Amino acid sequence: MNRTLFTVGPVEVRKEVLEAMTKPMMTHRGKDYEQLQAGVVEKLHKTLDTDMNIMMSPSSASGLLEACVRCGVNSNMVGISNGSFGNRWQSIGTENGRNVKKINVEWGKAVRAEHLAGQIDDSTEAVTMIANESSTGVLNPVQELSDAIRSQHDPLIFIDAVTAAYGSDMHLKKLDADAVVFGTQKALALPPGLAVICCSDRLLKKAETVPNRGYYFDLLQMKKMADKHFSLTTPPVSLLYGLDYQLDRILKEGVQNRYARHQEMADTVHAWAEKKLGLFAEEGFRSKTISVICKKGLDFGKLQSKLNERGFEISNGYGDVKDTTFRIGHMGDLTVPEIKGLLKNIDEILEELQ
Repeated sequence: MNRTLFTVGPVEVRKEVLEAMTKPMMTHRGKDYEQLQAGVVEKLHKTLDTDMNIMMSPSSASGLLEACVRCGVNSNMVGISNGSFGNRWQSIGTENGRNVKKINVEWGKAVRAEHLAGQIDDSTEAVTMIANESSTGVLNPVQELSDAIRSQHDPLIFIDAVTAAYGSDMHLKKLDADAVVFGTQKALALPPGLAVICCSDRLLKKAETVPNRGYYFDLLQMKKMADKHFSLTTPPVSLLYGLDYQLDRILKEGVQNRYARHQEMADTVHAWAEKKLGLFAEEGFRSKTISVICKKGLDFGKLQSKLNERGFEISNGYGDVKDTTFRIGHMGDLTVPEIKGLLKNIDEILEELQ
């Protein structure tokens, strides 16, 4: 049975988007591909309103998070976490042999500038942070955190924007980060398999001083090919077709209109959740793309099974709060009427389960 995905990712992909990906295959070293990638990158710059270097990788976003560590850190980094994905980036640093100073904040709470006090010094080469922590539904104030860091020290700033990009306006020009990483399978509403990094010149300069960067995720190697509008390794050509199509649709909808739609979807789910079960994330710092909802004894397996029978799918909790929460994704090409339809069905099922 076909189901509409209200999940955290991969998310719902429209039929017309899938059809856009069925164009004839092409060689990834020819003129046609060069024109395709050049056009996609131009549209990424336009929709994100950034002048940063943009490279793409045939991987999940986690690969480019590792690229940040391998290319931007010789020894010392700080990893900020208030959830599973902040923890993951800390682990990426440790597994790559870097000294990782961990700043861990209570799950469900936003990271604030005061959490950074005394934790960063001139030996810190880079700081990693999560814009939108999808295990907790917290949208961290990355501008506030970046400003606090820059006010006293000057490390590289790396941001995981996997469930933030294209769902909320990150104001990249003002943010002035050194890396912003995301993938295709979240708010871009495409299948997984392609990751994007917006990268500063400063990070590329630092990479020149870092040995053992590897090959597949070496940002300098990637940049050499990107300058020629090619991929370092074989790209998922079909996904590039899909991304080109989606970026055209985003431009047609209007980027700010897209953000407003995401806000309205989030507001709709938040209002429902607060009335029914409660939200895990603290008020004032709630995600625009994901709602993490308290179970309060609800049998999620039964809820999911009955939703599946009706043609819907949502997501279970994740990480340390897997057993006490569940998640609804409201991002990509979903609409407010679709969100209201999902919530109506959940209401009916909750009555059945009482």
